[in-house]
Amino acid sequence: MRAPEPYTYVADITHWIAGAAARGSGTRSQTVWNPATGDAARQVLLASADDVNAAVAAAVTAQPAWGETPPIRRARVMNNFLALMNRHKDTLAAMITAEHGKVYTDAQGEVSRGIDIVEFACGVPQLLKGDYTDQVSTGIDNWTLRQPLGVVAGITPFNFPCMVPCWMFPVALACGNAFILKPSERDPSPALFMAQLMKEAGLPDGVFSVINGDKVAVDALLHHPDVKGLSFVGSTPIAQYIYETGAHHGKRVQALGGAKNHMVVMPDADLEQAVDALIGSAYGSAGERCMAISVAVLVGDVGDKIVPLLAERAQALKVKDGMELDAEMGPIVTRQARDRIEGYIAIGVDEGARLVVDGRGLKVPGCEAGFFTGGTLFDHVTPAMRIYREEIFGPVLVCVRVPNFADALQLVNGHEFGNGVALFTSDGGVAREFSRRVQVGMVGINVPIPVPMAWHGFGGWKKSLFGDMHAYGEEGVRFYTKQKSVMQRWPDSIAKGAEFVMPTAK
Repeated sequence: MRAPEPYTYVADITHWIAGAAARGSGTRSQTVWNPATGDAARQVLLASADDVNAAVAAAVTAQPAWGETPPIRRARVMNNFLALMNRHKDTLAAMITAEHGKVYTDAQGEVSRGIDIVEFACGVPQLLKGDYTDQVSTGIDNWTLRQPLGVVAGITPFNFPCMVPCWMFPVALACGNAFILKPSERDPSPALFMAQLMKEAGLPDGVFSVINGDKVAVDALLHHPDVKGLSFVGSTPIAQYIYETGAHHGKRVQALGGAKNHMVVMPDADLEQAVDALIGSAYGSAGERCMAISVAVLVGDVGDKIVPLLAERAQALKVKDGMELDAEMGPIVTRQARDRIEGYIAIGVDEGARLVVDGRGLKVPGCEAGFFTGGTLFDHVTPAMRIYREEIFGPVLVCVRVPNFADALQLVNGHEFGNGVALFTSDGGVAREFSRRVQVGMVGINVPIPVPMAWHGFGGWKKSLFGDMHAYGEEGVRFYTKQKSVMQRWPDSIAKGAEFVMPTAK
């Protein structure tokens, strides 16, 4: 692979309203950093409530005609967008690396997973078909159809600035909604670029808007009466706030929260595969993934075998600027996030966990001011420790030792989060029992990061998801549409006289 072109744009990141870039009326802005160098790269404009209102007004105006557009024509627009995403995927990857810090090859993978959802959304005519029953009662037919909610919104996190928005807006748009995206203000460029591609694909103005901002923009969306549904991905406290506030205002809400993903390693597991899986899933993207493995549950005597191997690999990680193609781990997204992660490492030491590998204080040659920390490994962690209970969201892997499978399952099921989990074993019976009994929404058997493909749905259990429906897939179609049931009969089949009893099949 040849060296990628870096993203070097320096102008302000604006909003996208009514099919054009808009500076809006807000007077505030925020720095977007290059996390590898520690330099201020550009400014993002932060929306006022009036800017949100303007985006919603444009969406309200544009949505009825878009909703009445035949699904096949909406799918053709999505197909045009699919082609543009494929054409510009390396540009998007460079934007992600420049603002998030994840390595370029990982950013390419993120864009590819987002493209998968766009491709799924191109099949919306099949997905919107309803049900039909002829002669449900004498002279009466009954059918169902799915119609768009209207104007919907998405609030997305910094860790996947392309993929997570693509979980939402392609499906919502294909279903006939207008969509307002509020991306993370830490890495906003991919969202604005995708808005430009949507216009180039032929999407009518006003159907897709991007509002950059903070809590002001979020609360304006939550309180706006014309926003009928809202999707969110982020931390559990904010997810719960989004869910409760949106529901209070009568909105349909799916709010995906935090995670503390476990990987159970049985004594019969292939140790080489298990080590590879733990290293990649714990330290890939510097641990800034909601599906990262952050807890290794080591069963029986496997701990004594695997911890030295993990330590060797963690110490050998290639941590550098993510635009270097041999990089295995890049910087943390911001200095504040890096300091918070390293603060958790200090907490773990104070709590009595054994610090096997300490990633704090890492300096990368040529990037000394970057927001880097190395891979950290703890052993002999207990469930009472904060580094076990709380989501660190960084390259910190904690090892918990348990004597048997039953205790491992109980440990996983006892955690308040239930996003993702993995089991490494060679025993099919154990694998089946684990997959059936574990109280987690996404399960991998010898697969460390079991993110479902586009035609399935993404979502956790317990405090990892607030709402009834998962993201994307057919669950996404159901979320962004409402079902209508129609019963019909014609005058020549109507019996004369009023009927005062509940209609029945007769």
